[in-house]
Amino acid sequence: MQPFAASSPGDSVLRTPLHALHGRLGARLVPFAGYAMPLQYPAGVLAEHLHTRASAGLFDVSHMGQIAVTPRSGDIADALRALEALLPVDLLGLAPGRQRYGLFTNEAGGIRDDLMVAHLGDRLILVVNAACKGADEAHLRSCLSQVCHVARLDRALIALQGPAAVVALAAFAPEVADMRFMDVRRVVVLGAEAIVTRSGYTGEDGFEISLPADAAEPVARALLAQDGVRPVGLGARDSLRLEAGLCLYGADIGPDTDPVEAGLAWAIQPARRAGGTRAGGFPGAERVLSALASGPARRRVGLRPEGRLPVRAGAPLFAGADDDDAIGAVTSGGFGPSVGGPVAMGYCPAAHADVGTRLFAEVRGQRVPVAVATLPFVAAGFKRR
Repeated sequence: MQPFAASSPGDSVLRTPLHALHGRLGARLVPFAGYAMPLQYPAGVLAEHLHTRASAGLFDVSHMGQIAVTPRSGDIADALRALEALLPVDLLGLAPGRQRYGLFTNEAGGIRDDLMVAHLGDRLILVVNAACKGADEAHLRSCLSQVCHVARLDRALIALQGPAAVVALAAFAPEVADMRFMDVRRVVVLGAEAIVTRSGYTGEDGFEISLPADAAEPVARALLAQDGVRPVGLGARDSLRLEAGLCLYGADIGPDTDPVEAGLAWAIQPARRAGGTRAGGFPGAERVLSALASGPARRRVGLRPEGRLPVRAGAPLFAGADDDDAIGAVTSGGFGPSVGGPVAMGYCPAAHADVGTRLFAEVRGQRVPVAVATLPFVAAGFKRR
């Protein structure tokens, strides 16, 4: 995991198109994934988190990678088919105007990165993690260049999340009101050509808006002027995604975890599973398909610590209070503002992964009781219909 640094960003750190706006809004900037990013604004992480759940938060996620994949033949099916060789997802079944969550796998069946794939009809737009975007672009060029043009997009990306998001964005692009979860559309926002998806990484209804860099600040300022919209930083983004039970790459998932043990089997559609029309054919398929068939040896689980003490990433997990050997570890943890108490996620053997099982996390030399809990901790608010 890339921890949020406590120091101030230096001159060598990259800046997003919204950097100047963050300064005017009083953001506390920290270096993250090579960029100066807002950790929080004067209201603080707790207030920003709760405001997003109740109304709408505006996030700068321009550090993420945006990559266009366009078929050389002009037939989008060629790009979909080629990309299927890199991830265990049914992309040929992805309709124009829709987006799908996916996973790049490695030859051992581990996760190289998790990403979104949007079908725009004539091309695919991939949104990948900031820390992985250089490697992902190189991977795509190495594997797809004979069939597809691969181009990194130098665009801003902002996320508008929360129950008031649709009203705020529809004030400038009324057509977004009819979109449902994981729809994608080209729309015009304040004269700028935007790519809008009804998605996000907070568990709330909302949108991610890809814009030309020079349009980012005018659009962000216009959205912030709408009733109920406030700026939100990385601190609250992390607590929101944790309550939503969503994985953080480099912490909850990575090259040593496969999609099944990570609880992401839902992202592997029937067409790519054993017996499917295009079963396997992606890196690490043998391990992944075996785990689907027989079940994983370990599982990602939700954890609810007893009491008020947060259990952080890296804390070992034990089956008994006095056991010498750890059986797993916490991968994400902190205080859940909407839950009103500490929440965490981690891995443990499948035999200990049933909801309600009592485990113990070691925190500062003490064993803290934790109960395996159902994920997500806060129900999703997506608009599915």
